[in-house]
Parts: sequence; structure tokens; C-alpha cells
Amino acid sequence: MDITIYPKKLSGTVNAIPSKSQAHRLLICAAFSNSETILYCPATNQDIEATANCLSSLGARVLRTETGYTVKPVKQIPDKAVLNCNESGSTLRFMLPIVGALGVDAVFEMSGRLPKRPLSPLWEEMERCGCTLTRPTETTIRCTGKLKPGDYTIDGSVSSQFITGLLFAMALMNGNSTLHITGKLESKPYIEMTRCALSAFGVNASGNEICGSFPFTSPGNISVEGDWSNGAFFLAAKALGSDITVRGLNENSPQGDRASAEILKTIESISKIDAADIPDLVPILAVTAGAKNGVTFNNIARLRLKESDRVATVATMLKNLGAIASTTENELTVEPAPYHGCTIDAAGDHRIAMAAAIAATVADGPVTILGAQCVEKSYPSFWEEYKRLGGSYEQYIR
Repeated sequence: MDITIYPKKLSGTVNAIPSKSQAHRLLICAAFSNSETILYCPATNQDIEATANCLSSLGARVLRTETGYTVKPVKQIPDKAVLNCNESGSTLRFMLPIVGALGVDAVFEMSGRLPKRPLSPLWEEMERCGCTLTRPTETTIRCTGKLKPGDYTIDGSVSSQFITGLLFAMALMNGNSTLHITGKLESKPYIEMTRCALSAFGVNASGNEICGSFPFTSPGNISVEGDWSNGAFFLAAKALGSDITVRGLNENSPQGDRASAEILKTIESISKIDAADIPDLVPILAVTAGAKNGVTFNNIARLRLKESDRVATVATMLKNLGAIASTTENELTVEPAPYHGCTIDAAGDHRIAMAAAIAATVADGPVTILGAQCVEKSYPSFWEEYKRLGGSYEQYIR
């Protein structure tokens, strides 16, 4: 689906959708708890559903309700399972160590760009500690064997998702395990989210040592808080002159992307932004900065490994809009310029499509977004909300 947006400011109130990052973590904890969990999560998306489906393949009953999910935990671990991760990197990187801890002979199915996204050094560490990993096809991974409790070591500079996956695995194994993180730790707030989720289910994961406590203790009822990552798109629209109010965002959230609120308030006076802990914010912050005074992002190398090469796709989007964008291996510099009507290929990346839509509110002509349906990965109702807030567009089905 392609969309052509006609420049127009937005106006109204948006209720933040549930945090995708937190929903993944709470669903996993609920699936391995000692009793049923009612999870308040009024909206879902493709990535959350991928995790829910994988947990169902492992024996949990994850039932979608009007207000969220009812999760009946795993009672018997299957010997074999097929887990479809779709395009969700979080799902794959969380579930891979989990099936290793459980000793399930599991085949993971992957779609889109996911088969090309890195799994090293998680792959090597899992093999060192008892599992065997193979690639039967380009789009599948098989995990056999079983992880043993003990000492684990992982480089923190590649993906915090590897660390989260290992924390879940350590919590599911009988015995004490210790996690040693080497290198520069990236996206630390996401690891804190994992520790908070485990804590809500009775697991003490505050330190590097975790005593396996499977099954976890269900809190009975728990809510997924509002998502700062996706809320940032409409907060950026406000920074660019739209009259927008975003409700349902927790100012004390462990989500690293809550930094978007302060950054957007002061973006005209900022010259550099460190993207190490907020990589998902780069597309929308770059669009905002390009329409303001410009900015340089550093520590962006990992963005090349997202749903698209986000360093390249962000730079191309800005250039098409009329801004000047230059890149090095670890920096993106945006110089401001008036935005023009143009065509932007979302490259299958939900955050590029949504950032382009916000840029269109201040362009001098129509902005066409190719592959606009990719927002379904994280924010299926985005285009409905955009139109409800006064956005004007036409869509075309190819």
C-alpha cells in the first residue's frame, strides 16, 4: 500500500498504544508463571502477536481479549516445537535462549529482513553452554540441546536483546547463573525493562546473578504501559507545530525512549544526540531536527541492523525531503532545510514510514510513502489515528 499525504497540521488527543517492548516481556513471564495472568494490553501488533504465537507453540494458552490477553501458563514443556517469529527481532532473540533453557528441539521460522539480522555473539555463547544451533534453510534456525546453569558472558555492544534473552533463560534454569557483560553496554534501559518484568513475577534479577525460579509467581493482573517509542511520533508532530496531546505515557517509565519528551522540547538548542540508548528514536528525531536547526547523532552503527539499514534509509528520506544528511560509520549529521513534496520508500521499515508521515505535516507539497502498510509491525492503527487527527491522504493498493 502506498499513501500520498497532503501537507496539513494535526490537531487533537492521542492515547498512547501499549509498549511493544514491555508487552513482549510480560507475555513471556506470564507464560512461565504458576497461574493465569490477565494482561491489560488494549492494542496489539505483528511483533507482539509473534511472541504470543511462539509462547502458544511452547504450550501456553495466550488468548486475545477485548482488553488484552489472558495467559494460561505452560504446564508441560514440549519435546519439539516450531516457532514462527515473523519479522520480530525481539521475539527471536528472546525465545532462542528460552527454548535452550527448556531443552526444546525447536525450529524458528523468520520473515522479511530478520534472517539477515545478527545473532552473534549470542549464537556462540549458547553453543558453548550446551545448545547446538543450525540453519536448515535461509529462513529457519534449529536449536537442540539444553543450556546449563553457570557463568555466561556476552558482549553488550551488539544488542541488548541478547542480554534480555539470556536473563530469561537464567531465570528458567534450575540453579544459579551469572551473566558477565563485556564491551560497551548499549540500550541499557531495555535491560532494566526486562529486570522490572521479571521482578513483577517474583524473580530477583536486580544483579548479575539469578537463581532459577521456574515457574514464576503470577501477579494475577498486570498492565502494559504506554509506548514512548511510538508516542514520540506525535510528540514530534507537536514540536513541528501541530496541536497534539499524547496521553497515557508514564514519565517514570524504565523505557529509554521517554527521553524523547525532553529532547523534543529542547531540540532547537541541541547540537549532538547520543543514540546509544535510544536507537529507535533516530528516524523521528532526525526528521524533527531537519525541520529545525539540525543535529548530529553519534553511536548509530547498530541502526544499520534494524528492519532496514536505518542509517541509509533515514539519510535518503531526509535528502528526498530537501534536507542535507551526511553519514559516517557511527554518525549521522542533519543540516536543516525547508521540506519539499517528494516520494519516500519506507523500505519495509515502520519507523521510516511514520517519520515520513510526520515530516509531511510541514512539507510544501504532497509526500508519497511507498510500502506504507509496514506500520502494522508496531502501530497498526497509525494511519487511522493520523486521519482522525486531521491528516489528509489518499492510499493506493499495488
